[in-house]
Amino acid sequence: MSEPLAPATGVWSSLAALFASSGTLVCCALPALLVSLGAGAALSSLVAAVPQLVWLSEHKTAVFGFAGAMLLAAGALQWRGRRAPCPVDPARRAACLRTRAWSRRVYLTSVALFMIGGFFAFVLPWWSAHG
Repeated sequence: MSEPLAPATGVWSSLAALFASSGTLVCCALPALLVSLGAGAALSSLVAAVPQLVWLSEHKTAVFGFAGAMLLAAGALQWRGRRAPCPVDPARRAACLRTRAWSRRVYLTSVALFMIGGFFAFVLPWWSAHG
């Protein structure tokens, strides 16, 4: 009989979502944080070393769209696999439950990173302009 794949799938989808939502921090939150702390020189050095940051910042809507889609897909897989059966063997069952818990933590971390990046990319600039 085949073993359920939901927990492992949930881990990989959560890691992909974490990678995508980390891009939102790199494109938007990190530069805003450096500038607000008065570290503009550090930001210019960072951009000189990694010029792709400018591209990410210019295309932040696409970056956030991709990250949001990844988070939705990972969330759907998390939801679908939340009550998937684990193996009967005690060691494999413990590993299944541990993997499921880690997957949930990684997913929630991804959502938090996405929200922080979204705040710095969209809310804070709007608030500064209209506040």
